[in-house]
Amino acid sequence: MKRIFLFVVTNLAILVVLSIALRVLGIDSMLDEQGVGINFNALLVIAAVIGFGGSFISLLISKWSAKRMTGARVIDVPSNMSERWLVETVRRHANRAGIGMPEIAIYDSPEINAFATGWNRNSALVAVSTGLLRNMTQEEAEAVLGHEVSHVANGDMVTLALIQGVVNTFVIFLSRIVGHLVDRLVFKVERGHGPAFFITVIIAQLVLGILASTIVMWFSRQREFRADAGGAQLAGREKMIAALERLKLNHEQSQLPDQIAAFGISGGVASGLKYLFMSHPPLDERIAALRQTGQVSPVRRA
Repeated sequence: MKRIFLFVVTNLAILVVLSIALRVLGIDSMLDEQGVGINFNALLVIAAVIGFGGSFISLLISKWSAKRMTGARVIDVPSNMSERWLVETVRRHANRAGIGMPEIAIYDSPEINAFATGWNRNSALVAVSTGLLRNMTQEEAEAVLGHEVSHVANGDMVTLALIQGVVNTFVIFLSRIVGHLVDRLVFKVERGHGPAFFITVIIAQLVLGILASTIVMWFSRQREFRADAGGAQLAGREKMIAALERLKLNHEQSQLPDQIAAFGISGGVASGLKYLFMSHPPLDERIAALRQTGQVSPVRRA
């Protein structure tokens, strides 16, 4: 219930901020001065403000929201040997990858999983589940941490936000054009917009949003291959393969909230059309890619 409440409040806050921004800019209408035709410049600005604005606001508050949605506890001062090992391992990986030391957190979950998020390569969050600490060897966990640090070093969170922003912009832009055409050509509304416009926009936005999400998911799958290669470079290829093999034995479904599920190391299983909507490639594909030396790019250095 707490996670749902935070999700709703966050999205409402984003909508309020963007609405205020559009009114301040004086471009809260997509119609021309006569209220008949489309002002394409205004519509593009509206779509971009909403599309990129929502994406980047979510990115800026990603650490804050991730901690609260998962109940993650940040390790300020290690209290035991496990936490000290965790901090030192992430520090070593971060130094090798050329990024600032991330915040490190642990969240309570029986699944084997970890995630990284944050708007800046030098101000990120790396979190691991209690299930990972209990069920993985140190060598496997070291590789997982290398994988997450590689996500940060590769700037994956920012790039994903950019791609999501572009996709959002086109979905909003095209859905309103479709709604306008239906309003004018089918329902013969001559000025302003009738109820059909808003209904059509909602339907078109849903359909286009589903199709556009396949682009975002494709990129998400590619970045998993790069992060696996980075984890192999930082911790060792065999350790990274062993970590992925361990994930294959983990039958727990991912319990990360939808908003950060794409940032976890563990994804779901799907085939056919469902594959297009997967944020992670199948583990067998990831393991095969690691076994083929030079088939995936290593972590990019600063």
